[in-house]
Amino acid sequence: MLIAQMEADEIQELESYFDTISQAVEGELNMLLPQAEDETDDSRLFEAMRYSIFAGGKRVRPVLVMATNELLKGKTPRALRVAAAMEALHTYSLIHDDLPCMDDDDLRRGKPTCHVQFDEATALLAGDALLTEAFSILGDRATHPDSTVRIDLVNLFSRSAGAAGMVGGQMIDIASEGKKIEDLDQGALARLQRKKTGALFSACCEAAMILNGASKEEHHRLTSYARNIGLAFQMVDDVLDVVGNEEEMGKRARSDADSGKATFATLLGVEGARMQANFLCDQAIQFVRPLGKGSRTLELLARFIVARGH
Repeated sequence: MLIAQMEADEIQELESYFDTISQAVEGELNMLLPQAEDETDDSRLFEAMRYSIFAGGKRVRPVLVMATNELLKGKTPRALRVAAAMEALHTYSLIHDDLPCMDDDDLRRGKPTCHVQFDEATALLAGDALLTEAFSILGDRATHPDSTVRIDLVNLFSRSAGAAGMVGGQMIDIASEGKKIEDLDQGALARLQRKKTGALFSACCEAAMILNGASKEEHHRLTSYARNIGLAFQMVDDVLDVVGNEEEMGKRARSDADSGKATFATLLGVEGARMQANFLCDQAIQFVRPLGKGSRTLELLARFIVARGH
């Protein structure tokens, strides 16, 4: 059976898990984020932060944090705070990516992007505030009583989101715009996407391991899993940019092609990118299966990532 062919009961199981985690993470974020209760000078900022983070989405990264935490038999409240911090960081990146100086998108998750709903300056500040809020959550004793663990989490998020990770990958992505297909190199493109997209996927699994500790084998298998699904996720996103539609994706289609960006769909073709994503997710599943029954959600998540592109 192809990975993309999920049974109805498997789809229902995963959707139920997504719903449960999404509600829990949103409840946590609702408590953590500032409220725009009064008409103050900063209330517009708080409104923009909450508008963007509660705009919907599958919450794939928080699900990855929580599923890894469950496999490691960790404490749910601690992992939930880390998952909320990850979603705050991810949402910041989406707000900034959508700005006119970057991708100039006017639709995200089926709603007007933050800078369209508010204005560019407010969107910029809302992204900044969500990024710093993520580190505030991680540094709070409520996330973990051991200060060494909290420092390790902060270092992980900093490394994954900064110049060595997501932001560095975004810079390389901008530099690749307009390159000819014959000038593209699959290895270079994979390195770009491992930084831009894959770094946060890896951080989700690593954060759960920092919270709970992990054996050398668990660390190897879980980081290998995360790297594979992170790259596959980007490949499927590249496919959807070509074959998807605005209503299904909740954002503008063919935006990568219009801006001349290098993508796996451009380099490998749609079917080639699908096949490579399928291979990567199959590899990811092989990494986590030996960890036992607790890996089931991670396996279903890998299969879901591929199924998005079919």
